[in-house]
Amino acid sequence: MLPKQRQDQIVRALRADGAGGVKVLAAQLGVSEATIRRDLEQLHEQGRLTRVYGGALAVDGGDEPFAEVSAVHADEKNRIARAAAELISDGESVLLDIGTTALRLAQQLHGRSLTVVTSNLAVLEELQNDEQIELIVLGGFLRRSYRSLVGYLTEESLRQIHVDTLFLGTSGVRPDGRVMDSTMIEVPVKRAMIQAADRVVLLADGTKFPGHGVAKVCDPAELAIVVTDPGADEKTRAQLTEAGVQVVLA
Repeated sequence: MLPKQRQDQIVRALRADGAGGVKVLAAQLGVSEATIRRDLEQLHEQGRLTRVYGGALAVDGGDEPFAEVSAVHADEKNRIARAAAELISDGESVLLDIGTTALRLAQQLHGRSLTVVTSNLAVLEELQNDEQIELIVLGGFLRRSYRSLVGYLTEESLRQIHVDTLFLGTSGVRPDGRVMDSTMIEVPVKRAMIQAADRVVLLADGTKFPGHGVAKVCDPAELAIVVTDPGADEKTRAQLTEAGVQVVLA
């Protein structure tokens, strides 16, 4: 990976999580801690982050543009989406969370007889012309930067429905299997989604293991399946399995 690409990924990670430690960033990017420290110093000088002891902070709390997130780890996300689609039977109802992996899952569902419920506007755009799919869009407050609907109206809509399977996204999974998120406004919606589903399937590429989001979405006991890739931390995967979660490697 070129230094520019690596530094762009560091900035993306900080935008997503608000902060990042040297050790965590080095593990995520597969480079030495010394390399990460040099990158953080350069990015600090460029004004793209704020260097602090042990790591760095995002320069603002703004959301990362959806298209930029979508391009990161695209191959892994595509494999996860294909594996997730195989978990769905025709005639089922599914709830798709926000995020770019959920969009890639939607791309795998064309032509199937399904009911799809979502607050993800990218999923809406992907499936709106597919007449085989009954599409239900939740209401709510628009987060333009992440193409999602959130807030009280979204949560209230979720209390009025029930689906077979939720496909949930995350900012990260702790070593003990807890599912975390870094965007506080999304957490109540995610919790309402969990309550609205008979089965919860977590979609998370290997960079989310272990994760360091600031707010807990759920415990591992609330998950039925986690779909990830072989890059996911083995100890975290073992904790999930011990908690009774099926781990599917795509």
